[in-house]
Amino acid sequence: MIMDRQQPHIDAQRGFTLIELMIVIVILGLLAGLVAPRLIGRIGGAKQGTAQAQIEMLATACDTFRLDMGRFPASLEELIANPGEGAKWDGPYLKKNQIPLDPWDNPYQYSAPGEGGRDYDIVSYGADKTEGGDGENRDIMSWASLNAPDAGE
Repeated sequence: MIMDRQQPHIDAQRGFTLIELMIVIVILGLLAGLVAPRLIGRIGGAKQGTAQAQIEMLATACDTFRLDMGRFPASLEELIANPGEGAKWDGPYLKKNQIPLDPWDNPYQYSAPGEGGRDYDIVSYGADKTEGGDGENRDIMSWASLNAPDAGE
């Protein structure tokens, strides 16, 4: 006895229904809503880390300038251009011969002497470009670690 095997009938014309498409779109929207904030938060943290690294590089250049000149630079520009005080200047003290902008495309704030008895202060005001703030808007300063809870004080 030969059994008649029937192949399952596949409808070549069948596509996705509107309901199926809407479910997929909703799922994709939910996934994007969960993932996007985490990615954006990591970008902000990376920018703060970059600002901290650049501030440390500028601080090292200021310290090297002091070893050569016997004083700290009056401005960051003195790190790349001879202030005209004789042969002691051994710069430029920055590799690319330019002063970097912070990750938010703003100049670093420099003052010498610094506040509170510090030799100098180098500050980035963060994403909001104003003093103070939390999170991505937090100020990054030469005298404070990013991990310190009271870095702004």
